[in-house]
Amino acid sequence: MSLQPPRDKRVSLAEAAALVRDDIIVALGGGLSARLPMAMVRELIRQGRRGLHLVGSAHSIDVDLLVAAGAVRRCEESYVGFEQDLGLAPAYRRAAEEGSIEVAESCCASFLAQLRAAEMGVPFLPVRGVRGSDIWALHPEYATVTCPFTGETLIAVPALRPDVALLHAPSGDRYGNLHLEQPYVLDERFASAARTVIATVDELVSTEEVTASGVTIPAHLVAATVLAPFGAHPTSCYPRYAYDRGHLREYVSAAQSGPDDLDKYLATYVYGSEESYLEAIGAERLAALADWSRSTADWQELFK
Repeated sequence: MSLQPPRDKRVSLAEAAALVRDDIIVALGGGLSARLPMAMVRELIRQGRRGLHLVGSAHSIDVDLLVAAGAVRRCEESYVGFEQDLGLAPAYRRAAEEGSIEVAESCCASFLAQLRAAEMGVPFLPVRGVRGSDIWALHPEYATVTCPFTGETLIAVPALRPDVALLHAPSGDRYGNLHLEQPYVLDERFASAARTVIATVDELVSTEEVTASGVTIPAHLVAATVLAPFGAHPTSCYPRYAYDRGHLREYVSAAQSGPDDLDKYLATYVYGSEESYLEAIGAERLAALADWSRSTADWQELFK
């Protein structure tokens, strides 16, 4: 971990993205279609990042969009896709089949062990789950170790210290204290293991308010905080807003169709600014997503 001194850490989205250099290891917070750092993902694409080494648990549009934009060199994830709802991640699958990105599939348990090793300051931790799978062949950096107590042969996974962790939280204060709703996925571990933590938040609140809600990630771990309302859209950030199934379907369709439709998507939703992105989504749609909990009929309507 890198300890950050107490100060006002508010920066613009562009300033935060400038902290993410080319050719580094970037950890993506959230998981699947929940609390993904989408505002930062879009800004990295606007700034033309290249050669990123992505790590995370199980992700969807964040990874697929970065791959589609040519920003990714290597991807270590346990899963990239849109689950049973919208299927496989088109740009990621195409790049993997073509060999234009390095794919090193991993599993959540080994990721967790690697991050915990970095937190504890040890060079590795042992795991069992990789044994008997082809994951071993994808990770030449893994080794074997013999337990001094039982003689059992275990897989030794090296400590993982991402250069940057990108997180999104429903609320936080100017100093970097963050409140997250469960499930936390790997966000807590990323925050402790990464060299630099950048957080976008839907709302900046007082320290007293974030303390009352519960500080999930303390300020001394966070280097920069960005106010980004609906910063996880089109994924969810419960309890504030539901995921935008219609928009995810629109993206998947464009990515499946090929370069022309994908370029149209990027031109419409990404290449402008975050403000123009929210305008393109529309205030009415965003309000409907935020009202998901008003009634059962409301949230059911969103997912038709």
